[in-house]
Amino acid sequence: MADGAARRPRPGSRRGADATGTARWGRAECWAMEAGEDRVLYFAYGSNLLRERLLLRNPSAALYSRGRLQDFKLTFGHHQGRTSSIWHGGTATIVQSPGDEVWGIVWKLNASNISSLDEQEGVEDGIYVPIEVNVHTEEGKVLTCRSYQMKDYVCGPPSPQYKKVICMGAKQNGLPTEYQKKLEAIETNNYAGPVPILEEIEATIKANKINFA
Repeated sequence: MADGAARRPRPGSRRGADATGTARWGRAECWAMEAGEDRVLYFAYGSNLLRERLLLRNPSAALYSRGRLQDFKLTFGHHQGRTSSIWHGGTATIVQSPGDEVWGIVWKLNASNISSLDEQEGVEDGIYVPIEVNVHTEEGKVLTCRSYQMKDYVCGPPSPQYKKVICMGAKQNGLPTEYQKKLEAIETNNYAGPVPILEEIEATIKANKINFA
C-alpha cells in the first residue's frame, strides 16, 4: 500500500469498506493512537482549514501540524448532484490520484467532538463518509488521521464564498505558496447570493480581532 492511501480495515474491525477498499468508520469510533486515547487527529483540506470555521461546531480543535496527503487530489462536487444548501455550490472532497497531493491541516480534537464533526460533514445523511488516511508532515512523520470523502459525488464548481474560506484557511496556516496559488486559481460558479455561515465566520474573526487588540 502506497503511503497516503486510505487503509483497508483490519481483520475483525467493525469498520466496513466500499468497493475500492477505502476504510469507513463506525460513528462511535475514532483513531487515537497518535493523539491519545481521548483525542483524535483529523485531517482537514476544505473549509475546515480555517480555524474559525472549524471552531464554530468543534470547540476543542487545536492545531497539530501541517501535512500532505500523497496520491490524492482535491476536487469539488455535489452529493448525488444536489447543490449544498449551506455553501450554494460544490464542496470539497478528495479522490485517489497517483502522483498528486493534497495539503491540509491536522487538527487534534476531543473524541467527544467526533459526533459534531460527523454532523457537520453530513455522515448520517450519507453525504460524506469518514476514512482513515496517512498524512506526511513537514517533520517527516506519517500520521494516521480521520478525514472525510464525499459519497456519490457529481463534479461541480464551488461558490466564491466557499473558495474564499478555503483560501483564507490555507493562508492562515501557511500552506505552501504554490498550493495556495492553485487554490486561488479554482474556478467558481459565481454565486452572488447570501451565505449566512460565511457571515458567521467573518463575525467571529472580527470579534477575535477586537478581543485581542
